[in-house]
Amino acid sequence: MKLTVSKEDYLKAIAEAEAEEGAAIAATIARWLDVSPPAVALALRRLRRDKLARVDRKGRIILTAQGRKVSDELRFRHHVIERFLYEILGMEWYKVHEEAERLEHSVSKDLEKKLIEKLGRDGACPHGNQINKSAAERRKLGLRPLWEAVPGSVLRIESMHERDRQLLEYLDRLGLRPGIQVKVISRNYDGTLSLRLGNNPTSLGEAAGRKVWVSAPITAPEPAL
Repeated sequence: MKLTVSKEDYLKAIAEAEAEEGAAIAATIARWLDVSPPAVALALRRLRRDKLARVDRKGRIILTAQGRKVSDELRFRHHVIERFLYEILGMEWYKVHEEAERLEHSVSKDLEKKLIEKLGRDGACPHGNQINKSAAERRKLGLRPLWEAVPGSVLRIESMHERDRQLLEYLDRLGLRPGIQVKVISRNYDGTLSLRLGNNPTSLGEAAGRKVWVSAPITAPEPAL
């Protein structure tokens, strides 16, 4: 069996969809990889043939043990490369995901080992994400999407969905980055949250608010009048 760049991309996308959305389905993979549904169907046939993945009766894509091994190795390499680009080279945090997507297939085992020696195996990526932490696991650690925050609470931004470059650039322009404290002012009728970062007011829609993860309140919500 030959592991091509395309197969690796699909395996990683499947694993990430499981982690982010609880289950991987063809429509999600097509959207994330920006490919057509027929292309996904063809890729899944190849993954099934190579015993790297299977599809259950509900249409959920499930990695085999071998497929999981490949995706875990690739996701770890991607994570280390992101940290290298940000921590060592100083690349903007919202750019490193796409760059790591290109580099993850060409970094040798020797270079990966050197990066681990330099950076360590632990540590969050520039988007605040830990290796292989699913949405369910983040909730167990007390994290919640910003959209679920109670008005009046002050929270710390911990991490965010990193596959959407436009979203990351948008959040950066608003000043919403990992490590930033934000106060939730109100939940509005138009489907936005009114926020305050220091003395700066801003607002965020539901779609973006669900992709930003925050810690438990630093201060308790103010009582309603």
